Amino acid sequence: MNINLPSRNLLAATISASVLLAACGSDGQPTAKAPASVTNEVKSQPSPQQHKAVVYQVFTRLYGNTQTANVPWGTIDQNGIGKFSDFTDTALQDIKSLGVSHIWYTGVPHHAVINDYTEYGISNDDPDVVKGRAGSPYAVKDYYNVNPDLADNPANRLAEFESLIARTHKHGMRVLIDIVPNHVARNYQSLSAPEGISDFGANDDTSVVYAKNNNFYYVIGEDFKVPNATNGYQPLGGESNPLSDGKFAESPAKWTGNGSRLAQPDANDWYETVKINYGVKPDGSYDFPTLPADFANKDVQTHYEFWQQQATTDIPDSWKKFQQITQYWLAKGVDGFRYDMAEMVPVEFWSYLNSHIKHTNPQAFLLAEVYNPALFRDYIHLGKMDYLYDKVDLYDTLKDIIRDKQSTAEIAKVQQQVSDIESHMLHFLENHDEQRINTADFAGSAEAGLPAMVVSTLISRAPTLIYFGQDVGEPAVENAGFGQATRTSIFDYIGVPAHQRWMNGGKFDGGQSTPAEKQLRHYYQQLLNLSHTEPALLGNYTELDTVQRENNVAGYDDKVFAFSRYNAQQRMLVVSNFDKTQAKRFELLIPKALLEAWQYDSKQHQFLNDKLSQTQVVYSIETQDDGSARLSISLAPLQSMVLVN
Repeated sequence: MNINLPSRNLLAATISASVLLAACGSDGQPTAKAPASVTNEVKSQPSPQQHKAVVYQVFTRLYGNTQTANVPWGTIDQNGIGKFSDFTDTALQDIKSLGVSHIWYTGVPHHAVINDYTEYGISNDDPDVVKGRAGSPYAVKDYYNVNPDLADNPANRLAEFESLIARTHKHGMRVLIDIVPNHVARNYQSLSAPEGISDFGANDDTSVVYAKNNNFYYVIGEDFKVPNATNGYQPLGGESNPLSDGKFAESPAKWTGNGSRLAQPDANDWYETVKINYGVKPDGSYDFPTLPADFANKDVQTHYEFWQQQATTDIPDSWKKFQQITQYWLAKGVDGFRYDMAEMVPVEFWSYLNSHIKHTNPQAFLLAEVYNPALFRDYIHLGKMDYLYDKVDLYDTLKDIIRDKQSTAEIAKVQQQVSDIESHMLHFLENHDEQRINTADFAGSAEAGLPAMVVSTLISRAPTLIYFGQDVGEPAVENAGFGQATRTSIFDYIGVPAHQRWMNGGKFDGGQSTPAEKQLRHYYQQLLNLSHTEPALLGNYTELDTVQRENNVAGYDDKVFAFSRYNAQQRMLVVSNFDKTQAKRFELLIPKALLEAWQYDSKQHQFLNDKLSQTQVVYSIETQDDGSARLSISLAPLQSMVLVN
């Protein structure tokens, strides 16, 4: 179903020019149950950054690809590939136009690949322990160089990435790359490590399961065996390859990345990777210094000083290796890191690593993938992460609302659960792990995700992440090979059709895009740009959903959500209709406590602008005995308003 986005004329017509009174009177409205104070107001600790960041995640090998064949298990020649050089000044300016402050270049560190690069001194990788033809970006083979697939000249690949860093900085954006501390590729071999830095596992004692300074865990007395295939799976889709023989030499076998201790892991295990040892013994006990109990309240410099005071012999070798890796990339101009599966690594290591990073670059942007809410505060306060994924709370809730499985009332509840850390909880509706919005399994159309995007983007002071192609409604319907439809494959060479139409052969002007794709793109531009330019969004949050339900506001139902953002400079109301087919009309109750928190002055605040449609309407507030007010709202299906005075 293709639902048109709200037009300026519609928005101008659907919000009344006056605010109705909340108390019973000539308008017939009931007296509001207004709280004595704004108990649902959030005033948490300062944001890690002094602006609301917008992160653009791009899968680097796919972004600039113009080929459209999309053959399952297709080669580079068949399906094409994007390069570092495809991020031209035009491309970067186009990304910047979305309000982007940081680009997360996904898949940059050299991971296991199938292509033959032996002429550059790179060993071939075995298809039996590589997922897909292009390989997983989370099976890193060499942390001191970049994926040769991405270079015009593989011999010059590192310099080409350094040039991309410089171009990105020239356009006023910062660079993020992945660090995957929990595991590395089974065939880890660095060709580019600086002098004096040894490979992971090079100095391990392989006669024991565990030793503190071993980088890996070992299955003593057993050799690694390739998992038994399931569901007819064949490496490379069955194509012949000299190394594809169902074997991979590894003796003794190492523990697999997801923690499997079997010499022959399951086909669903992360068998292409091996787990890193951080000084956690097989019984779960720790073999490293632990942080003092009060260090959750200490700043990052204090954490750094703590680790400086520890004996070198007390720090496991794997900690030192990742500290060296991150310092290497900081020296190259990288501005921060996205950490894969951070919760699988002890929080003390993060204190050690992140305090070293912040000592080098206090403005470094540190984002971690953590899914267990019980661990959020430890990884923020003890681990010194700037940001965590808000996946299992807000993302999952919004997805369920879109799919008619939950009420919008749940939004206020999950946001309250993170009220003390809201500025650290990065929001997204798409990334490389999740289904595209424009799929039947998610929203059914790109437009059906827009109310959730508005709420996700504006509800807190935390950054917003957008995945490339999301802004033009990419549906990810291709059968890529190893990767499955509904998610743009990270394992295969593939084109991204909606993005390719916007790219238009490198012009990045939407010259091949449909009208709906162009309209969607414009909506994202409006929303993301206002998200980091409106002062209220660095201020306080008050949800207005509960008071509407408690007062039985007619027309306000389980498909509507409203909240306020404000500070001394600006007052904002955000109202969204998640309903795909039904318009909503209601009198939004603004409680007395919120008006007082706004320091509302009807003589000064006479204009209300909808920032999404750039319309302006006059309104006035006249309070009754209880001091509250009502605003007449009319929303089309899937419409949101961002009302600012």
